Amino acid sequence: MPNEIVHYDAIVIGSGQGGNPLAQQLAARGEKVALVESGKLGGTCINTGCTPTKTMVASAQVAHYARNAWRWGVQAQDARVDLPAIIQRKDEVVARFRSGWEKAVDQPGHPEWHRGQARFIGPKQVRVGEHTLQGKRIFIDTGSEPAIPPLKGLDVTPYLTNETLLELRELPEHLVVLGGGYVGLEFGQMFRRFGSKVTIVQSAERILQQEDEDVTAELQKCLEAEGIRLLLKARATKVEGRAGEIEVTVPDANGEQTVQGTHLLLAAGRSPRTRHLDLEKTGVKTNEKGYIMVNDRLETGAPDVWAIGDVTGGPAFTHISYNDYQIIYGNLYEGKQLSTKKRLVPYAVYTDPTLGRVGMTEKQARASGRKLKIGKVPMTNVARAIERSETAGFMKLVVDAETDLVVGAAILSSEGGELVQILSTLMLAEKPYTMLKGAIYIHPTLAEGFFGLMESVKAV
Repeated sequence: MPNEIVHYDAIVIGSGQGGNPLAQQLAARGEKVALVESGKLGGTCINTGCTPTKTMVASAQVAHYARNAWRWGVQAQDARVDLPAIIQRKDEVVARFRSGWEKAVDQPGHPEWHRGQARFIGPKQVRVGEHTLQGKRIFIDTGSEPAIPPLKGLDVTPYLTNETLLELRELPEHLVVLGGGYVGLEFGQMFRRFGSKVTIVQSAERILQQEDEDVTAELQKCLEAEGIRLLLKARATKVEGRAGEIEVTVPDANGEQTVQGTHLLLAAGRSPRTRHLDLEKTGVKTNEKGYIMVNDRLETGAPDVWAIGDVTGGPAFTHISYNDYQIIYGNLYEGKQLSTKKRLVPYAVYTDPTLGRVGMTEKQARASGRKLKIGKVPMTNVARAIERSETAGFMKLVVDAETDLVVGAAILSSEGGELVQILSTLMLAEKPYTMLKGAIYIHPTLAEGFFGLMESVKAV
């Protein structure tokens, strides 16, 4: 009945990488669980984030190898990109990932899926379409969406986001990207390798400005070597045009310049999906950007309401959303005392070379007042990288000089995201870097480069 209040032990709003497993686990305990999702199950990661983009990055990598096969002594003439086929492959991978969640809901012993936009109408009541749900506990996992900057002319100029760009069937002749962060760089290099001309407009002095300067300088060199044009300290002031003819105005030393392209990608950050929730009805507070305010246990301050993932304004990574689920479930049902404080967050930027990162940057470590040791080795010194003809980048280690504990690491290399996990494990174990100094590494592997990295550690 539309006006009937349906009671649940738990209501999970949003089916992202924290909300989905939480809803399933609670249902497996025998609780009656409502899973509210207005779009497709799986959240950003599966539908418009990690899964589709990394699938397409893999296609771009193959295109790059094919065009540059001569470097490995292979002749591969007439290598062409079939963008519709790439999109079809991406869609098939996404459907495969999503189908598992779709099969699990609405079955006995599983959450009940309420399709629609949720909004609070009371402290523990949620309206979804014509239905009212009431829960003993409520978990918010609504995620984030592309931020749309207040840029002159944008309201009448066609543009793309990371979501709509995934659906293009025709290759852009010239893609202009606003933003030199993770999204801008990954998509920029991807479409350059597909065959588009690419210009990235970055308002800051560097790409990935939160990273150390040696890291961004090396990555910039790699991207420019592929023909990507980078405009730094260039905050766009105006956009105009129509489909196929876009102009972006940016300042330069002579006043301003116009960048002309065929397609415009907005990659200027993310915004929380909170504006439609009517959170004031339940006592949940947000900050000035709209992110839900939580404590280290992910409690919102409203009784029996928690928030998970990107919507909290924490690190915007899928693995953080999943860890949020682990914290909430462990605290509520396993008697643990888990916290978001001091958690170690490894991450990767899926450019080529890939940037794998964990812990502090060198700049952050210096600002903390620690006495440091730094280790650094170029990939040109790593046998496996030489054999693969993929020697761009370097490995870098930041060590506390008094304890010999690793406080941060950056690996810019082929498989940098995989390699940094080894150092992340060392940090979790709180063991000194010297433990890896005498380790035996399989020869030849990229991880063998850690031998030289550990030997290179010196006081600075």
